[in-house]
Amino acid sequence: MPAALSHPALIDCRRLFLRNYEVWINIGVHDFEKRGEQRILINVDLYIPLSSSTPQRDELDEVVDYDFIRRTIAERVSQGHIHLQETLCDDVLRLMLAHPRVKAAKVSTEKPDVYPDCESVGVEVFALKST
Repeated sequence: MPAALSHPALIDCRRLFLRNYEVWINIGVHDFEKRGEQRILINVDLYIPLSSSTPQRDELDEVVDYDFIRRTIAERVSQGHIHLQETLCDDVLRLMLAHPRVKAAKVSTEKPDVYPDCESVGVEVFALKST
């Protein structure tokens, strides 16, 4: 996937990000996965137009707050078992794009403890709001 900020529609944006947010959730399709929680790492990039994210007064209400990202993810993962990382990724992406200041978002999830011979397995999605 090419760098999202190179997309012409995002040239006027700043990128707000959350890296390797660790959550423990009940996720997976196999029986053994349904019996316990797994560690998931979630990464989010939000693309916000500079016109709506450049603070004039140096006040929090002028920008998208990082707490919005963490709180929204926490609320989603608290809703119970999820079969697929794709579902989790798509849900988080949809929730991020629901914020009125967000123009585009990229979300990835990783399971770092699945296989002993690789760092992680995961999913990534990107979407740009239609104007």
